[in-house]
Amino acid sequence: MSADRSPRPDNRRAPRQGAQAIRRALSVLRILAAGREEGVHLAEVVRATALTRPTVHRILSALIEESIVERRDRSRRYAIGRQVPELALARQSRSPLLIAAEPSLAKVSAELGDTLFLTVRTGFDTLCVARRIGPYPIQVLSIDVGARRPLGVSSAGIAMLASMPAQEARRIVTANEVRFESYRIDVPAVLAQIRAARARGYNLRDVGLVPGTKSLSASIKSPDGQSIAALTLSAVRRRLNPRREAGVAEVLLAAVREVEAAISADRQREQSV
Repeated sequence: MSADRSPRPDNRRAPRQGAQAIRRALSVLRILAAGREEGVHLAEVVRATALTRPTVHRILSALIEESIVERRDRSRRYAIGRQVPELALARQSRSPLLIAAEPSLAKVSAELGDTLFLTVRTGFDTLCVARRIGPYPIQVLSIDVGARRPLGVSSAGIAMLASMPAQEARRIVTANEVRFESYRIDVPAVLAQIRAARARGYNLRDVGLVPGTKSLSASIKSPDGQSIAALTLSAVRRRLNPRREAGVAEVLLAAVREVEAAISADRQREQSV
């Protein structure tokens, strides 16, 4: 009686395939999150994720069945579904970063008079999580809280990339290359901005997202040295002239050090409990 030598399925591949499917679904969700209420066309998701059209359609169909994604019948765009905010209710506490940064946000916006933003890194994207409006009569409200963009598009994103090891920054920029197209920028331009920000110690965006504005951003690092967020001040161009730029940068960098110290102290308290 001979032994059964027929090939058997390799169960070791299943976890890897499952993880790949999850990562693909998450990459699709991040693109949809960037579209916010307006949503994103299927072709845009395909281009941004570099997945095939059938794969994206299959993922979207499954997410629609679970109410994680909605399809706008009139515009044929896809958007984050109503189930997502309900899931988020399971964790309503604010992040330690936001708690640590709030005093500095309020102080710096009041001291300098202009709008201040707190932006965090999430995967290969940036996400604006807080905005403080200063007392100066003309404010630059270029980004709403909740706005998501690929790392490398915004001033905050350049500041975060500049504080990373060069190899890691290049890997992220290369991964976002396709998504840069809709923002009319390319990899060489982003890498040049990163080099300039790294040499300067902060990022200066001479032409802001809103015409006639400028932005200055400084990266925030975690206690283990990871680039996790950035503080950005945006103002009309005359408010960030070369004479004032150095002073604003000094205040912003000091605020970053305060936030980093607060994060470190909070982590030490957690470890001592």
